[in-house]
Amino acid sequence: MLDFTKHFATRIRAMLTPQGEPIPGSTQVPNSAGGFAWQLGNWDRLDRFLVLGSEGGTYYVGERKLTAENATAVAECIAQDGPRVVARVVEMSESGRAPRNDPALFVLAMAAGMGDEATRAAALAALPRVARTGTHLFHWLQFVGGFRGWGRGVRRAVAAWYTSKEPRDLAYQLLKYPSRDGWSHRDALRLAHPRPASPEQRALFQRTVARNREAAALVPLEGEALAQVRAADRLHREELSPGEAAELVREHRLTREMLPTALLNHAVVWEALLERMPLTALVRNLATLTRVGLVAPGSEAARMVAERLANGPALQKARVHPVQVLSALRTYAGGRGVRGQHTWQPVAEVVDALDAAFYLSFAAVQPTGRRTMLALDVSGSMAAMVMGLEGLTCREGSAAMALVTAASEPEHFFTAFTSGSYPSQWAGMSSGLSTLAISPRQRLDDVVRSISSMGFGGTDCALPMLEALRHGWKVDVFVVYTDNETWAGSIHPAQALRQYRERTGIPAKLVVVGMASNGFTIADPNDAGMLDVVGFDAAAPQLIADFAR
Repeated sequence: MLDFTKHFATRIRAMLTPQGEPIPGSTQVPNSAGGFAWQLGNWDRLDRFLVLGSEGGTYYVGERKLTAENATAVAECIAQDGPRVVARVVEMSESGRAPRNDPALFVLAMAAGMGDEATRAAALAALPRVARTGTHLFHWLQFVGGFRGWGRGVRRAVAAWYTSKEPRDLAYQLLKYPSRDGWSHRDALRLAHPRPASPEQRALFQRTVARNREAAALVPLEGEALAQVRAADRLHREELSPGEAAELVREHRLTREMLPTALLNHAVVWEALLERMPLTALVRNLATLTRVGLVAPGSEAARMVAERLANGPALQKARVHPVQVLSALRTYAGGRGVRGQHTWQPVAEVVDALDAAFYLSFAAVQPTGRRTMLALDVSGSMAAMVMGLEGLTCREGSAAMALVTAASEPEHFFTAFTSGSYPSQWAGMSSGLSTLAISPRQRLDDVVRSISSMGFGGTDCALPMLEALRHGWKVDVFVVYTDNETWAGSIHPAQALRQYRERTGIPAKLVVVGMASNGFTIADPNDAGMLDVVGFDAAAPQLIADFAR
């Protein structure tokens, strides 16, 4: 007898539908790969965009189109509840959950230009909380110009950004972040016309808007609050020796950006910079510290670097995102920059410290004790770069994210999958799924390297559940890391999960970790046992653990 309900039925669990067709009675829509999935809601898509952005696009969708699609969803959220959008932007930005702050600044600019009066007021008031540095301010100025002009509200918000800062902090911002995106502090100050709140602010404003360095030198800089400015001016005006420059760096807490380029070739100068270098800058400059000979095997500098990278609370307070650490680890351990000709000999102590820092940059996650299957989509579409970062693909990043959950869950195992039609070279398995012998006890860059060398194929996100059922694996929580562009299977992932539940009696859950900021998810929004979270969200491991419980 032919069971016709296998091919069409109104109860989703009663039938099997190829992923190239929508499940009858569902609200599925076509994804970018030719399969069908559920449309992500605008508010969930807002979260994905705030964390993942759209730089570099995805395997199937170019950067321009992906940005437009995300912006359309954001605009609908602003029209529905603009103040809620602003509050979400502030929350995501201040918590450091996203690898980059640019998407938050872009959404804030949209709210300031497209929202109603209450939304615009909230967005402009939130500017200092989201644009915490001069570079952030310049990014926002570039973005906001696409949605509105320099009206009174923007002038007041930008003026307040400057006047609300104490002179010492204002001087630091002016020196460390002089220009970006075609904007400079001179441009912003001349347009905003801020009223200085103190003589020190007035002097800083006058110096900044001066026509040239000679005119700026004529502005009197009196008071202890402006000592850093005087020291930076001296470095650019006088030809000091590297040792003399290092003393000024120590005395006045100068940063790399405040020094003439010629001084940055000397280890003694970098030694002085290292003493108070912010953690984000430390992660970015590890290669240079090694190349100039300061960080070397057994050196005091290497010990200091390792000690600072081992401070979990400090990493989280400085908003050092795990993706930044992962990218730094891949580049540093490789001994060669993605761009440029510089090379260096990696120091093992530093590589090990970066490996540990990756896990420490996440908040502590309490184990759930659930039997967890970590399934990595290693299909061709997962070869897209993470947020435009050269040398780091979504498939490699997903392995790193999965290791965080694995580190806290004793009953876990790893699998990788493409599609069932992929040629069999997978550890004795007959389908496109393979068990992986990887562990958090391995160094992170070794795990990532092993994932990057695996073969490519199509995408079938149902395989983790199907193979678990076929082999009798007992799983409480399936955690699938994917871009949701599934298309190659004969059954949808949601159907495969329900089939696994019914045949095993285990009320298994599915967590879908979205690795791209597209608008799709394989998680059925009407099933309380399925959850969609954003990949590379620093809060993702905790969200997964809470849902598993």
